[in-house]
Amino acid sequence: MSVVIYSYDKCGTCRNALKWLKQSGVACEVVPIVDRPPTEAQLQEMIANSGKPLSKWFNTSGEVYRQLSLKDKLPSMTPEEQIRLLASNGKLLKRPIVSDGQQVTVGFNEAEFGDTWTVHHV
Repeated sequence: MSVVIYSYDKCGTCRNALKWLKQSGVACEVVPIVDRPPTEAQLQEMIANSGKPLSKWFNTSGEVYRQLSLKDKLPSMTPEEQIRLLASNGKLLKRPIVSDGQQVTVGFNEAEFGDTWTVHHV
């Protein structure tokens, strides 16, 4: 199975993650997260596979997050509403998202990438 990375080309963290994957010999398909964010169904599956709480999927430092005052609104939203919101705007998603259909990482943490992506994909 191939690895897909949802990435934003203006994001330094995404560029670092792509560089790390390339240097580690992990072939990946790059999907522009702003133009083609994951669907609600894809997000539900990836969130479940990631083992991370839904709150970790939001780009809390992003402009759109602040404009929508999500810090105050998210606690009263259902998980379904939050996932629908994430699927509606790629800039709301923490990035990069890397998935092989089984394992998922959100954001770029070199140690986590090493544990997750070099063992199975090199």
